[in-house]
Amino acid sequence: LMFALSLLLGTTITITSNHWIMAWAGLEINTLSILPLIAKSHHPRAIEAATKYFMTQATASALVLFSSMTNAWHTGQWDITQMTHTTSCLILTSAIAMKLGMVPFHFWFPEVLQGSPIITGLILSTIMKLPPIALLYMTSHSLNPTLLTLMAIMSAALGGWMGLNQTQIRKILAFSSISHLGWMAIIIPFSPKLTMLNFYLYVLMTSAIFLTMNTVKVLKLSTLMTSWTKAPALNTMLLLTLLSLAGLPPLTGFLPKWLIIQELTKQNMAPTAIIISLLSLLGLFFYVRLAYCATITLPPHTTNHMKQWHTYKPTSTLIAISIVMSIMLLPISPMIPTIL
Repeated sequence: LMFALSLLLGTTITITSNHWIMAWAGLEINTLSILPLIAKSHHPRAIEAATKYFMTQATASALVLFSSMTNAWHTGQWDITQMTHTTSCLILTSAIAMKLGMVPFHFWFPEVLQGSPIITGLILSTIMKLPPIALLYMTSHSLNPTLLTLMAIMSAALGGWMGLNQTQIRKILAFSSISHLGWMAIIIPFSPKLTMLNFYLYVLMTSAIFLTMNTVKVLKLSTLMTSWTKAPALNTMLLLTLLSLAGLPPLTGFLPKWLIIQELTKQNMAPTAIIISLLSLLGLFFYVRLAYCATITLPPHTTNHMKQWHTYKPTSTLIAISIVMSIMLLPISPMIPTIL
């Protein structure tokens, strides 16, 4: 409970701060409070994940501090929104990319997620990404669009390519997260609110998937194949949530992609929109493979395995709400232009 409260405190401090030192302090509180949650199981892999996480986040925090000090040195401003010095902006972009796990600073993220328990993995994929995204949002007007576009396309490409041959579900979700970050980064210089919308919907869909995996206690594709007998209804909804995360219409996940492609076209970046849309097809392959393993590998088929007992535990309300919202929010799209 104490670590969870520290997490919320750190996130809140970073999001509400105007001063770089406060933002940095919030990021540090966050890092230090998630470490015990990662290393809780005392498994060597969990300890390794916690160490990797600490190293990368400490480096990224040092870079955030360095970029803000350089900016203050040149302009006399410690305000987050007054980030005007070019070199500082470039260092800040790379620091936040490292915090988020974007390409080319993505190597730590799949390893850390694989070493963490499922609920800690959920926290790492959602809440821990909120403070860096909030910093990107606040400094979006002064960031370099070319650098962000390059990093975004590389993230979408690598997230798709490297997820193709994975069998561990947490690693697949880590690469899925990297490719979604690409979609968020590509649009932030042009429409920061659209990035936030994409982030909220991504959090919603990822939470639904992580919570479902936690309920049926599944970590690998091979165990996912036998899990349908545990909770058939939940597995059916998992199929739809995975397709939503892939961005297929008429599900919720299509909404941010549609709006981002529309905005990129307005900014005369149609080739970029085409490239990133094609790269999201790579992600579609492994989402469909997960969905196939979850619901379509029903008997009779050739692989022999033990059937799992049907669990009569009622599904939690949180999973039910997040799954329904992950599937059915597309009709709200006419409201979005009024918000943006």
